[in-house]
Amino acid sequence: MEQMDCHALLRRARNDKTGKDSASWRSVLFNFMSATHPQRIVIFGTESTGKTTLAQALATHFAEPWSPEFVREFWELKAGKITAADLGTIALGQMANEEHAAAQAKRAVFLDTDLLTCTIWDDVLFPGECPPWVRAEAEQRAQGVALWLLCDTDIPFVPDPQRCFPDAASRSTGRQLWRDALEKRGFPFVEIRGNGEQRNRLAIEAVNRLFGKD
Repeated sequence: MEQMDCHALLRRARNDKTGKDSASWRSVLFNFMSATHPQRIVIFGTESTGKTTLAQALATHFAEPWSPEFVREFWELKAGKITAADLGTIALGQMANEEHAAAQAKRAVFLDTDLLTCTIWDDVLFPGECPPWVRAEAEQRAQGVALWLLCDTDIPFVPDPQRCFPDAASRSTGRQLWRDALEKRGFPFVEIRGNGEQRNRLAIEAVNRLFGKD
């Protein structure tokens, strides 16, 4: 499967305003995935925990690609009017972003969130509406993750129109939801805490261990 297939899928996901088109081209992405095998490192956690900043920092440090969270650009395209009918399209866009980055990787790709996070948000914001194929695909893809970096909520909340839960109680609930998602599946993870430099150091050390470096 050529890289252009992934690019075409990403364009389709960006342009699909209804979500009705997703079933007809989902197999394109599934076929593309089998051709890309870098180690996948997921920067994981609830909103406003520094995931994007950390993903970019790791990509720069290790000279490897990173994939942005698709729903942020989709939210802009939809002017913030996302419904349950969009959940499949969001999942496909997230997957396409990941595969586009993975196709450029040598050893590893850094994922600014992942499909498992999509299912968590689906359950929080649209209970009972997560498409079964999204949940199944999230579980399958999670099994292939080489390293989980769990970002803590110990940094200030940064207001953003796309963010929903700024209060301390909601932050604590979100922190536990993402932790539980890893613990109940038995996935080992590295906790990322502290200020920016501390978070970068913890993450870089974890990736170096993955690569077999001290």
